[in-house]
Amino acid sequence: MILRLRLGTPDEEVQALRDLCESQGLRTVLSSEPSRPIFAVVDKPPASLAAELARDSCVEEVVTPKGEWRLVHRAFRDRPSVVRAGDVRVGGGEVVVIAGPCSVEGPEIMLEVAKVVAASGAQILRGGAFKPRTSPYSFQGFGVEGLRQLKDAGEAVGLPVVSEIMDAAHLPAFLDHDIDCLQVGARNMQNFTLLKAIAGAGKATLLKRGLAATVDEWLYSAEYLAAYGCSQVILCERGIRTFEVATRNTLDLTILPLLKEWTHLPVVVDPSHAAGIARIIPPLSRASVAAGADGVAVEVHPRPAEARSDGPQALLPGELTALVSDARIQAAVTGRAFHPSPAANRSAAAQPAPVGG
Repeated sequence: MILRLRLGTPDEEVQALRDLCESQGLRTVLSSEPSRPIFAVVDKPPASLAAELARDSCVEEVVTPKGEWRLVHRAFRDRPSVVRAGDVRVGGGEVVVIAGPCSVEGPEIMLEVAKVVAASGAQILRGGAFKPRTSPYSFQGFGVEGLRQLKDAGEAVGLPVVSEIMDAAHLPAFLDHDIDCLQVGARNMQNFTLLKAIAGAGKATLLKRGLAATVDEWLYSAEYLAAYGCSQVILCERGIRTFEVATRNTLDLTILPLLKEWTHLPVVVDPSHAAGIARIIPPLSRASVAAGADGVAVEVHPRPAEARSDGPQALLPGELTALVSDARIQAAVTGRAFHPSPAANRSAAAQPAPVGG
């Protein structure tokens, strides 16, 4: 259960309620919400205690979540969470675009793509250094060297970076290279050992929905991250496996308004992996933003036919620029802002000051 206390409740009253719960062997977690005291009772309280808590004059509302996720539940915060990846805010009424190649393919091509992403106005650079591939003979990425190339390219253009982590043993390399956002891929959504290991790293984490995961299962994975210390979680819908074979996966946009009701976490959509077809990614991106997504994550490559992985779903540079322009317009239409690109901010700051006359 989640207890939402009245505005202005003194700290000692909040602690007294938590002590009451904990004296009966129940774990409690205090929300970081600044506007009012909120805390979750992680374990199920006996009916008598639940009734006593509900009657307390400090308690404004008692919320019983539909599932056993507590810390990611919408009621655990007054406002939607904002996650910071470097200098970029994800959530909080702003729309972002994450873009980059499927795989880091070398320093020259990575820098070339990074410049394309920065010039388009997108805010975060993506690139895979460790690649989970269905075939053992497919390109698996450059590993730690790929992380270095990605980070170097991001720093060169002034963009934070996100890359997928597949094994807890790789975490030191991600931290050593200061990867701004750790991506947990669809295949690892329920790798709870990995989730526990990276939760305390102090990094933003992009959690992709599993190939056949229900929303409840997805939120339980997010709860693992939150319960083990990660307060910076971004959900990513990337399509689920259905009987349909016209596209790579089936993009499930029906969950976006539901997620806004059920969780305070920001949500982005990856139409590239959902569709697998480059030409339909722009309309799917528009639909995602219109349905309430806090951003989209897409793949781009200057020469998709030469890409070492997922070339058919990679946008061309001009297509990315058009997609970002569309996202900017749709953000305004839906009453939100388009997050300024840190690359553009850095470029503006580097311009010489006008000479006074």
